[in-house]
Amino acid sequence: MPSPLGRPSLAPYAAYLQPPYEGDGLRVTWLGVSTLLFDDGEGAILVDGFFSRPGLLRCLGRIAPDERVVRACLARAGITGLEAVVCAHAHYDHALDAPLVCRLTGARLVGSESTANVGRGGGLPEGRLVTPATGEPVAFGPFTVTLYESPHSPGDRFPGTVERPLVPPARVRAWATGTSYSVHVRHRERGVLVHASANHTPGVLAGVRAETVYLGIGALGKQRAGFRSRYWEEVVAATGARRVVPVHWDDFTRPLDRPLVPLPRIADDFGVSMDFLLDRAEAEGVEVALPVAWRRTNPFAG
Repeated sequence: MPSPLGRPSLAPYAAYLQPPYEGDGLRVTWLGVSTLLFDDGEGAILVDGFFSRPGLLRCLGRIAPDERVVRACLARAGITGLEAVVCAHAHYDHALDAPLVCRLTGARLVGSESTANVGRGGGLPEGRLVTPATGEPVAFGPFTVTLYESPHSPGDRFPGTVERPLVPPARVRAWATGTSYSVHVRHRERGVLVHASANHTPGVLAGVRAETVYLGIGALGKQRAGFRSRYWEEVVAATGARRVVPVHWDDFTRPLDRPLVPLPRIADDFGVSMDFLLDRAEAEGVEVALPVAWRRTNPFAG
């Protein structure tokens, strides 16, 4: 039996790695956790903004964006300008670098009032902060973004709201959840869903269509089988998705210039989550595609 302190291997899932794409259509690039770049050559948005990835020891103290790392990551990803940075919620592993990314790219920051307070503390003016109502479509260049309230995965370590402008450096708990969202992105007439947290509210996504779901599986491996089944039904089946791309499974205390690996088993069980997804996908004719950091991919391939 593997040690609970061990780290699952990606090797058993090598056949499911997403292939690269260099065409002229929409490209999606996974940048760790649930940070995703959507770019069609004419416009670009970022879901979440987390590049600094402070290590465990740094997280015991006060953290702040690392501008050198953020600039290097933007350059490597080819990001020079963005229409928007959309945060699924206000935890540091989603929103820590979002205000800095907005300042460097001209983007607007989109999310909850807690996310807006992260932006205010990061120096963004009010005109660059967007807090849509749930279900309200907002256009950003060739993209239309709609937020749907969806609870954080079980075991939220930093619940609550960010009540005032959050000026870093600060303790990691200062980046409280706020409102957590499932993010629908429509490009032209096609849709994808970024569902960053492994949880759901029954019926919330009824009628929302997405060809591909970027599905958060953090903490999913520690849940009961019934929870995993309902999660699939309320997110993947409800949207009619034909492809699932698991996200938020990597150890986000490791920097992005090193190969990304799953969280240790003591924190989650990546193997349980992947085996569940593969079994359910095979039964329902859905593709599972494991993302590779920095690799441009076609969300609609096939």
